[in-house]
Amino acid sequence: MSNQFPEYRGNMEYYCLGCDSRHGIDELLYTCPRCGSVLLLEDKNFDSLKNKSGREWRELFDNRAACKRDALRGIFRFYELMAPVLEEEDIIYLGDGNTPVVKAAPALQDAVGLPFAIKNDGQNPSASFKDRGMACAFSYLQALVRKHGWDEVLTICASTGDTSAAAALYASYLGGPVKSVVLLPQGKVTPQQLGQPLGSGATVIELPGLFDDCMKVVENLAQNYRVALLNSKNAWRILGQESYAFEAAQWRDWNMEDLCLFVPVGNAGNITAVMSGFLKLHELGIITSLPRLFGVQSAHADPLFQYYQVKHEKDYHPVKARASVAQAAMIGNPVSFPRVRRLAERYRALAGAQAFQVVQVREQDIIESMLLANRHGHVVCTQGGECLAGLREALRLKIVDRHEYALLDSTAHALKFAGFQQLYFDDGFGPEYEITPRREFRNEPVSLLSNPEKEALPEAEYVSRAALAVADRLGLKRR
Repeated sequence: MSNQFPEYRGNMEYYCLGCDSRHGIDELLYTCPRCGSVLLLEDKNFDSLKNKSGREWRELFDNRAACKRDALRGIFRFYELMAPVLEEEDIIYLGDGNTPVVKAAPALQDAVGLPFAIKNDGQNPSASFKDRGMACAFSYLQALVRKHGWDEVLTICASTGDTSAAAALYASYLGGPVKSVVLLPQGKVTPQQLGQPLGSGATVIELPGLFDDCMKVVENLAQNYRVALLNSKNAWRILGQESYAFEAAQWRDWNMEDLCLFVPVGNAGNITAVMSGFLKLHELGIITSLPRLFGVQSAHADPLFQYYQVKHEKDYHPVKARASVAQAAMIGNPVSFPRVRRLAERYRALAGAQAFQVVQVREQDIIESMLLANRHGHVVCTQGGECLAGLREALRLKIVDRHEYALLDSTAHALKFAGFQQLYFDDGFGPEYEITPRREFRNEPVSLLSNPEKEALPEAEYVSRAALAVADRLGLKRR
């Protein structure tokens, strides 16, 4: 049974968080046609899923973990909870989801003072968590192309790197009428992240400013032209990213007691999805309690922290983002903030005020937490470093208990941010980063002998002299 494609089909519609209006899904919508607010997707048949017990759902999803059917191997093994209007032929699978949860090295746990693990979402196909959302968004797009017979679809997104890489990858796989365009903030994307959409054949356009500026341009284009917007304003992406919550719960054998998760905020799509995913699991009885959830923001881009830091939330105000090593989180006006606010109200109503919180961390702590994790055998990006910094800050503030177990979200592959590591080693950060490298975290290669020396020596003598130089450098003793 676990290898069969599900028979269940939902009845999905967009619903607006501003005016509560509802809209059909036969066209691409990113904001409400009536009031302009952001949208979420809802399955009107969701309550019928309660006919199956929580135990039955757990058994079904556990059995599907071994499924060989492509459409159910990735994020869509949780098909009924995500986008259950898609046919099997429309689902795109590039190896998304099922990313490993790696227990922190014992020495690292001792250094931090709490048991924790890291979910390495950098092991998605384009090396970031954005593939979860793209797998869903492009599957839905393929369904629309097939249904309407569209002969050309231009997908577009603003990005600090990871979104563009994922969008370009899935667009190139789908091919045919689907073409990819990405807008990047000029000079604000690492060479590795720039190379990904270029390598996938996307049209890459650089604009002056920050991500927020590029996002405004993309929103203008989506409002005035026929393009498929692929930023997290796209509600189908949120559905795909809910799979992170489902996988985290399954990893814990569906037991959420004493679990707290740390998620970088960025454009707030991921933390929206994680909250939404856990709420669905709880409503169906698949989990019996909600884990605690911590959003993490750099002090250089912290609008959610500013909103939630007071007991009685004040009016929300965007902030001007400053330079950050956590590039994907360098967003001063997250488009998904209204989603976060709505879902956080539900989350706190069910699990208490401490169930959802936002912590602020320094840039210095972000980069050094990344280096600390990597020096203990973990492939952690700067956003993963942000989460580790968030855990350490939460411990300092005593808002996390040492008996709890933490799961940290490392959203991308560390190699995408190797340039920031090198800037730290070289003391190359500009003053805007507010980072002063410390000797204990710096590392650099050591050169022994010169090329002219090598050229002047016979091979055997060069090998002998080089070995002696290495032994002297390392303080080795002869046998």
